[in-house]
Amino acid sequence: MAGSARSSASGIGRIDDVIHGRLRLGVMAYLANAEVADFNELKALLEVTQGNLSVQLRKLEDAAYVTIEKGYLGRKPRTQVRITPAGRKAFAAYLEALSQLIGPKA
Repeated sequence: MAGSARSSASGIGRIDDVIHGRLRLGVMAYLANAEVADFNELKALLEVTQGNLSVQLRKLEDAAYVTIEKGYLGRKPRTQVRITPAGRKAFAAYLEALSQLIGPKA
């Protein structure tokens, strides 16, 4: 038991802090399936303010996990968020690290 507890505890260092925040995790989980989402779609889904979502998306963009594309749909401004290949790889690694941290089910 002590060996498994030790190996689980040592895995905590592999948890990606950029993804691990609640809102960033929600964005990554959604984009892992949807590939791309409108800003307002994410805002409603995650029940956050525009400012808070913007800050969290900037952190994901700075890590190259998402791209943010601004444009127009007709005359209406539109912001889309898309997961990058690096973001997809980082999210898979995050899930694997979390799985190893939790350990096998009894």
